[in-house]
Amino acid sequence: MSKSHTMDLTNGSILTKMIRFSLPIMASGVLQLLFNAADIIVLGRFAGDDSMGAVGCTSSLINLFTNLFIGLSVGVNVIAARSHGANSKDDMQDIVPTSLLLSMICGVILAVVGAIFAPQMLEFMATTEQQLPLAITYLRIYFIGMPAVMVYNFGAAILRAVGDTKRPLYFLITAGVINVLLNLLFVILFGMDVAGVALATVMSECVSAILIIICLIKETGAIHLEFRKLKLHGLVMKAVARVGLPAGLQGSVFSLSNVVIQSSVNPFGNIVVSGNSAAMSIEGFIYMAMNTFYQAAISFTGQNVGAKKYERIPKILICSELCVIVTGLVLGWTAFLLGRPLLGIYSSSPEVIAAGLTRLSIISTTYALCGCMDVMVGMLRGIGCSVVPMIVSLIGACGLRILWIATIFQIPEYHFIRTIYISYPATWTATFIAHVICWCIVWTKFKKTNVKEQLTTEN
Repeated sequence: MSKSHTMDLTNGSILTKMIRFSLPIMASGVLQLLFNAADIIVLGRFAGDDSMGAVGCTSSLINLFTNLFIGLSVGVNVIAARSHGANSKDDMQDIVPTSLLLSMICGVILAVVGAIFAPQMLEFMATTEQQLPLAITYLRIYFIGMPAVMVYNFGAAILRAVGDTKRPLYFLITAGVINVLLNLLFVILFGMDVAGVALATVMSECVSAILIIICLIKETGAIHLEFRKLKLHGLVMKAVARVGLPAGLQGSVFSLSNVVIQSSVNPFGNIVVSGNSAAMSIEGFIYMAMNTFYQAAISFTGQNVGAKKYERIPKILICSELCVIVTGLVLGWTAFLLGRPLLGIYSSSPEVIAAGLTRLSIISTTYALCGCMDVMVGMLRGIGCSVVPMIVSLIGACGLRILWIATIFQIPEYHFIRTIYISYPATWTATFIAHVICWCIVWTKFKKTNVKEQLTTEN
């Protein structure tokens, strides 16, 4: 592998390297959301608010299914980072083909499930009658592209594990430009509405997947991919599952709670649903920017655990938290203060804009709490502890949120859209505190076990 594409995360300034490592991921995530936002913007401007709302209301449902399998890519990232940190070329040569074949299998499963059960899932969410047919069309076409989505995510996880965050960005830029151009072509010129947006998304996702595969094939080092060696290696599968399955289950249950939230939002009518969809799209940029430090925490911690440089890990935690707090506060408050013109990009309706501002005023301004919570999860997963953060997150962020909707929201005096939105910062705070307590316990035990083993090996 060309040295220019790798980054040694086990030496040098943590903060400097974390910023260098994170900026391409942040740009990738923001660009990905920008291209996805183009779907909603094009529909809102050229097809109508119902089409925009139909696509927006499918996001939590899509995440419900994709997060389970994308969570496995977290497992790939952790074990690949450890192997790279330990300079274990043999392990990497098993990890790469296993990961790519696993991604293809996951994608096919998702495509079949999404195509068959789209109507039932959307009806369960109480999708409005006007938006239901449009949402079904979008969802079915979108899920056809799931194999490509999985291949890109698993391939990008391998590249990021060895410190390469630039090439996934370049691939995403290429695919995103194609997505926007096809959006304009299919919706404005051909009048294909949500079907055109979904088709454009699928085609662009295929481009990004092909680019990732070509990149791995052309590699000459440990992450070189050969199709004839595609095989599911048992030990790699177990290692990926040990970290990735809890991460995937957590993501899916998180999305399930968001499906419950969306189901509670839908009865407020099309205007609130459309405003909520537009605000969610804006918030997605903030979340994606913060999420880069969650990914950085995993890769940095994984490489340093592999290199047995445990003294750097507390510094990684501090740097990650500081970066995510600054990012969350700056972007969150900027989105709220510029909320009206930003929402105006999605819709010209004053009612829809007002509905979106209601959400931004509560969730966007407190989003840094979510970032702090996620970084703690990333640190725990980076040292190989994935079940504990899953349980804490499921009880804290998901269980409490669903309990909030089932109790407080049902009280007539509090049966307002604001009550739903307040559940987010409330549960983020509780879950973050629980994760900090867990980290103190797990890290203390980790140090005692691993430092003792290291001393024994040296002696």
